[in-house]
Amino acid sequence: MILNLDPKFAPFQNQEEIKFQSFTFSGGEPHIKISPDFDVNRKITITHRLNSFNDLGLLCITVDALRRMDVKIIDLFIPYFPAARQDRVMIPGEPLSVKVYADIINALQLNKVFVFDAHSEVTPALLNNSTVIPNYTFIKEVLNRIGQNVKLISPDGGALKKIYKVSEFLGGVEVVECSKSRDVKTGKLSGFKVYEDDLNGMDCLIVDDICDGGGTFVGLAEELKKKNAGKLYLAVSHGIFNKGFEVLNCFDAIFTTNSFKDFEGESVQVIGLDKLV
Repeated sequence: MILNLDPKFAPFQNQEEIKFQSFTFSGGEPHIKISPDFDVNRKITITHRLNSFNDLGLLCITVDALRRMDVKIIDLFIPYFPAARQDRVMIPGEPLSVKVYADIINALQLNKVFVFDAHSEVTPALLNNSTVIPNYTFIKEVLNRIGQNVKLISPDGGALKKIYKVSEFLGGVEVVECSKSRDVKTGKLSGFKVYEDDLNGMDCLIVDDICDGGGTFVGLAEELKKKNAGKLYLAVSHGIFNKGFEVLNCFDAIFTTNSFKDFEGESVQVIGLDKLV
C-alpha cells in the first residue's frame, strides 16, 4: 500500500493508496489525519519530496501516526535526499547537514529507505537500511530520445565512478572526463577542462545528479564547444534550476525527472519516476 504525502507525486502506479488529509497549523506546524480504513498488517510505503524542513516534519508525524495505528512495516521513498551535497565540512563553522537529515530519518526506524541517484556514497553510508536506485534507466531513456551516437560527459571527478557504471550498463558508451575548480569559501567556479583534444563534431551528453544554478554546465559547455563538440545535451536526475532555463540555452535539450518538483511549460523534458522505478 502507498501513502503519497505529495498528492502530485505518485511514483508507484497501480497500488492501493491510503487516504489522508494534511494541513499546516497557523503556528507553522504540519499536521495529518490518516483514514483508518486499511489493513495495518500490510507493509506501507510512504513517498515524499523533501524540499524543506516542513516536508521532513510532515514525514515524521506521518510515521508517528502510522505507528499509533499499529502499522508494523514502513518503507520510505524519497528520491532527492536533502542536503546530500553538504556531505563534508570544508571550512570551520559549517555543519555536516546530510548527517543531520540522516539522523532524523534513522530515528524513525524504517524498514527500508529508497533514494534515487544519491549525490555521493556518504548518503547511503549514513542512512540505515538504505537502497540507492541508480540513474541507469533514466539515461537509457534519454538516449532513446536523442540517439545512441553520443559521448557521455563527466563534469567533474565526483561524477566519474557513477558515469562509468552508466556506460557499462549502456554497453560501453564512450566517456569523456572533465574537471573544474571551486573556491570553497565563495563557491565561485573556474578552470573548466575537457580531457580530450578533439571531439570531432560528436554530440555530447553531460550526465550529473543535480542541477541547481547551472554554472558548472554552462562553463563546461563553452569548453566542449572549443573542443569541436556537436550538439550538447544535459541530463540531471534532480532538477532544481533556481536560475531558470535561459542561462542554459547553450544546450539543445535538457532532461530531468520529477524527483525534486514538477515542471510545466518549461524548456525541459521530464521523465517521470513512475517510468524509472
